[in-house]
Amino acid sequence: MQPSDLKNLKIAVVGAGYGGAAAAKALSLLGAHVDVYEQAGRIREVGAGIGLRPATMNRFRQWGVFDAIADVSSPSEYFEILTATGDPIMKETWPADGEQTHTHLIHRGDFIDALMGVLPEGMVHLGHRLETLQDRGDRSALTFANGTTVEADLVVGADGIKSVVRRELLGDRGPVFSGEHAYRAVIPVDAAHGMVTDDNLRMYIGRGTKVYLLPLRHRDQVSFDITALCPDATWTPEVTKDELLATVAGFDERLVAIARDLDLDTVNIRAVYDIDPVDTWHTDSVVLVGDAAHSMLHHQGQGANSAIEDGGALADALREADSVKEALARYQAVRKPVTDELQRISRQGWTEAEISDVFPGQKPATAAGQE
Repeated sequence: MQPSDLKNLKIAVVGAGYGGAAAAKALSLLGAHVDVYEQAGRIREVGAGIGLRPATMNRFRQWGVFDAIADVSSPSEYFEILTATGDPIMKETWPADGEQTHTHLIHRGDFIDALMGVLPEGMVHLGHRLETLQDRGDRSALTFANGTTVEADLVVGADGIKSVVRRELLGDRGPVFSGEHAYRAVIPVDAAHGMVTDDNLRMYIGRGTKVYLLPLRHRDQVSFDITALCPDATWTPEVTKDELLATVAGFDERLVAIARDLDLDTVNIRAVYDIDPVDTWHTDSVVLVGDAAHSMLHHQGQGANSAIEDGGALADALREADSVKEALARYQAVRKPVTDELQRISRQGWTEAEISDVFPGQKPATAAGQE
């Protein structure tokens, strides 16, 4: 699209998480008028650490925000998979793009704060929970619970796994339970019983349980994540310390000790969900990004990276296409094959034998939500 057309484009981004903030930054650099509408009254990202891949970091370099992210993250050289008791299975060097760009490990909260900090003042509007979306072809109207109404030439649905935009746009089959729970905490490095000595991610695999140690040494902490098979689909389940410890029975005693020392009030406890692949991500004036388009299980560590790549690809498509309609089709053609494959791979996290222990008689694909 011509620069003059882009500058006249009014864009409403629904959601201020990874995908929304990244899309807002990328689209604002086109010269478009961008507003972000977030339902929360304040931006607060709970959870644990994530790895930002080289392609993601290069997007940040392209957008002029690399230093803001690098200042609150640690570069990492490799990812190691070990048995429950610490015997090596494989060690894979993170793919790097040149000498300057490596995978960076970062806390989710620091990540969101850094992204919010590089958006122009006044762009983000808090306390705006989307209620309805009317797609009028070349323009859409949004109504929020606080009574605000907005019209936009392009609506970007970045409102997560329970996306209202997706529901209004396409109807909604809703989130799919994976048959897993995730227990996540951030603890001081000193509380890791000597298991964190560098800036590299390690995953320990036992029967029906995976334990991740993701160092955040720039803040003298480590992200501790237990992912375990469990049939309880309650979104925020109640879990006792004994139940938590049962998931790590037989693991390295230092990992068991970390789990034993946890204060459950500081542990983020969630059933793990994704969504089935969405056939179409857009109309002529509404488009989905991030978890709203392709929420995936966390086994590949690609959720946040995919959301950010979406924002960059959407901006690229608008710059290269002759119209918004053409740009949205181009964006989907570029991104959907990639995320479809990541969704598929992420659902292959367990063996049939492991799943049958928790879901007797079921196949791996069924427990992962694929009928």
